[in-house]
Amino acid sequence: MSKAERDDGFAVAPGLVVRGFVPPLKLAEFGLIAFDMDSTLISIECVDEIADVVGKKAEVAAITEAAMRGEIVDYKESLRRRVALLRGVSVESLQRVYDERLRLNPGAERLVAACKAAGLKTLLVSGGFTFFSDRVRDRLGIVFTRSNVLELENGALTGRMVDQPWGDICDGAEKRRMLLETCAALALHPSHAIAIGDGANDLPMMGAAGLSVAYHAKPKVRAAAMVAIDEGGLDRLLEVVRP
Repeated sequence: MSKAERDDGFAVAPGLVVRGFVPPLKLAEFGLIAFDMDSTLISIECVDEIADVVGKKAEVAAITEAAMRGEIVDYKESLRRRVALLRGVSVESLQRVYDERLRLNPGAERLVAACKAAGLKTLLVSGGFTFFSDRVRDRLGIVFTRSNVLELENGALTGRMVDQPWGDICDGAEKRRMLLETCAALALHPSHAIAIGDGANDLPMMGAAGLSVAYHAKPKVRAAAMVAIDEGGLDRLLEVVRP
């Protein structure tokens, strides 16, 4: 492989680009796979869909898009601004978003199952919310999770998030820290971890992992990843990292 191919990547199949290594790798060589949730494991941005309930989707989605492209430097502040606009949304409305709008992305179940079968532990680390990530975790049988907690009063959102021992918001730095902490707990070097995401706040954890994967990602994320899945489902990773 030439230096240009290593830097720019090369297509191993339509819609599947790799850089920095020659496939295939063996899935069993890894011990952990970390997933972003919104627009990676699932097909929606939950905060945008919650905002739609109160007629503020366009306003919230514009902030989300700018944050995912990396145009907003302070991710925490961008999320606080979006959550503040959700004040008054009921728990019942959150449940409707989960029941009616949230769908796993194609190939998610197959990829998670293949990773488990190969002995990998699974981590869901999200700038989204526990209301959804806990349900996705249970649905897929994921072992470790980290995400944000929406504050509720009298069955409705207050427009704030609940402080946790590790801080108030799971941002890019916290995603990276959680990946490294999980690796340490498993006595696993980060070079034996895979991280999959789509937005700028996934870059820190992707940079810490031995294999970074961009799934239908923003240009900045795609350019930094070792594997870019531009067409098809998450299970296309299995074309270059084989069971």
